[in-house]
This record gives sequence, C-alpha cells and structure tokens, in this order.
Amino acid sequence: MLRGIALMVGAGASFALLDTVAKTLTATYPSTLVAWARYFFHVLVMLLVLAPRMGRRLVIVRRPGLQVVRGVCLGTSTLCFFGALAHMPLAEATAIVSIGPILVALAAVRFLGERAPPGTGVALLLSFVGVLLIVRPGGALFGWAAALPLVTALATAGYQLSTRMLSGRDDPVATLFIGSVVATALMSAAVPLYWQMPVSWSDLALFVATGAIGAFGHWLLVLAYERAPATVLAPFGYAHAVMALPMGWLVFGNFPDRWALTGMALIVATGVGMAMRRRRPPASGQD
Repeated sequence: MLRGIALMVGAGASFALLDTVAKTLTATYPSTLVAWARYFFHVLVMLLVLAPRMGRRLVIVRRPGLQVVRGVCLGTSTLCFFGALAHMPLAEATAIVSIGPILVALAAVRFLGERAPPGTGVALLLSFVGVLLIVRPGGALFGWAAALPLVTALATAGYQLSTRMLSGRDDPVATLFIGSVVATALMSAAVPLYWQMPVSWSDLALFVATGAIGAFGHWLLVLAYERAPATVLAPFGYAHAVMALPMGWLVFGNFPDRWALTGMALIVATGVGMAMRRRRPPASGQD
C-alpha cells in the first residue's frame, strides 16, 4: 500500500513537472500547439514502448463510444489548462483545477447513482470560496483567463467519470492509449492554424518531453491503482496541486500572496477532507 501511495505522489510530481514545461513553452508558442505536442508524443512513446508487446490489445475495447467521450474530455481539459498557463501563475491555475474531484463526486451521484459523502455541498461551496480568494474580482487574475481552469475542472470531471465507468470493462493501458489518440486527433484538426516550428533544438526537446513526462505520469498512476485502493490514494491525488507551488516559485519566480495561499489551502484541505470521508466505512446500526 505504501508503494501505491509513493507512486501516486510520483505521478503528482510528474504532472507538476509537465505543467512547468508546458508553461515554459506557452510563453513562446500557441497553447494549442503545445497541447497537441503533449498528446502526439505521448502516443508515439506508447507505440514505441507498448505496441511490440501488446499488439492489437492496445486498441481492443468493449465501449469505444465512451472511450471517445473520455478522450474528448481529456483533450479539452489539457487544451484549456495549457491556455490558462499562458496567462496565469502555475500554482494558482493548478489549485483552481483541484475542485475537480468534488465535481466528480456530484456527477457520480447524478449519473452513476452513487451516494454523495456527507458535506459534499458544503465542500463545493468552500472550494468556490477558495477560487474567489485566488482570482479576487478586481484583482490581477480576474478576467476571461480565470475561467479556463474552471472549464478544465469540468472537463476533468467528465474524463474521470468516464474513466470510472470504463474501470473493470476495458484494459486500463488501452484506455490510456485510446484517450491520448482521441485527444491528438481532436487537436490535429486545429493545430494547422497555429503551426509554428520550434526555434531551437532545446525547444523541440521540451515538446518531446511533454509527451514523455505525461506518459510516465499516467503510467505511475496506473501502477498506483494496481497497488492500493482508490479510497486510500484519493487524498494523495492533491500532490499535484501542492507540488505546483514550489515549481512555480523556483522556475517562474511566482509566489502567491497570502489571499491566494489561503484560497489554495482551502481548496486542497476541502478536497482532502472529502477524500478522507469517502474512506470511512458507514457506521453500523445497533440491534
């Protein structure tokens, strides 16, 4: 179980590193191009590493329609988030996206018939208070770009909900691969409008790194869920948001002010609290 937790934290660190590389690239290149490269090279890495061993099993699934929906949500979330990174500090954007798990809990009640943990509505309200503390109407971050992490959170909720619906039905590696293929195809339709050749070999290496780091992070995620229950891993999913703070500070020199830090802490604490509530077994009645 400890190994699963370590893998989940490693996945969070990988995603924080991926976001850092993406933010570096979006300072020079269109976010659509960066998002496309992230999935194009992700697919390429999986083909080179897994196709020789898995063959057709890499694309054989039972619910192709839901796989496409999942891939569209995945691509939309990345495109919106990379767009946000072009205009917002890394830590603040990542924290806003962290309301996603609470949205997943609400969506699971509506679409999967699951029971909402106690306090879900309060948790959602507190999370939005945290978002307001980060963007603060009238503040420097308040504007159209601040809506992009919220759209990312909604798309991420759709992606996670569809992933849950596919769990136990399709091979998780095939699900990972097909989602990336759909996201690549989705962005390939638009990328010619934003095409720009890398201006240096180092930039090309960063484009390739987005795919390699993304594939590695998702691989760690798959391994984590193989070694520990989702209820145990859920609180550690916020490692991504926590690690985005030092990344943004060390690489870009952006450190949130006290109000933004309060909002970020509120979002993470609320999410972790909800995850811990889901771990508790229901109290048994006494005869």
